[in-house]
Amino acid sequence: MTDAVLSVYANDRKIPKMKPAHYLWMLLAVITALGSCKKSDFSHENQFDRSYQAWLDFKKNSLDSYSYKVSAGSWTGVSAETVITVKSGKVAGRGYELKNINRTTNQPYTMTSWKESSDSLNTHAEGAPPLTLDDVYEKAKTQWLLKRKNVKIYFEADNAGMISSCGYTQNGCVDDCFQGVHIDYIRPL
Repeated sequence: MTDAVLSVYANDRKIPKMKPAHYLWMLLAVITALGSCKKSDFSHENQFDRSYQAWLDFKKNSLDSYSYKVSAGSWTGVSAETVITVKSGKVAGRGYELKNINRTTNQPYTMTSWKESSDSLNTHAEGAPPLTLDDVYEKAKTQWLLKRKNVKIYFEADNAGMISSCGYTQNGCVDDCFQGVHIDYIRPL
């Protein structure tokens, strides 16, 4: 456009021409703005956020005192359950039961079981670690739900909106590959 045409569009004020350096600065500003729009580093972010809010509501209503059951199973028929009890935000106990299937009767039987109180926590190697649900949600966000290559990531919130399954498996893995947690129930004390 010529200066004469530009003056018509600017109500008889001349619009200064942009120098090439101005275009460079504008391009740099756009690239910087787009680069700062970072995608989330973890999967299922919206589901996680809703579940975390449900957890915070439950935590407040239960006075941060609750129990929850973590389960694990194998294709071989062996299964384990750990019940963790939390009182006022601190793990107060942990109970564990390991079961198998009797091949003759097809009935489950208990192979091992034990209970720990706050004084004896971590005296057994088996079972889910004695974590509060705050700890579980933190692990979910910083470990289990991290986006990574060659994995399938899972997140479910079937415990009144709170976490019920969270973790990942390597693509192509066939047996017992899940890294994460399965929570059967969360109950106030």
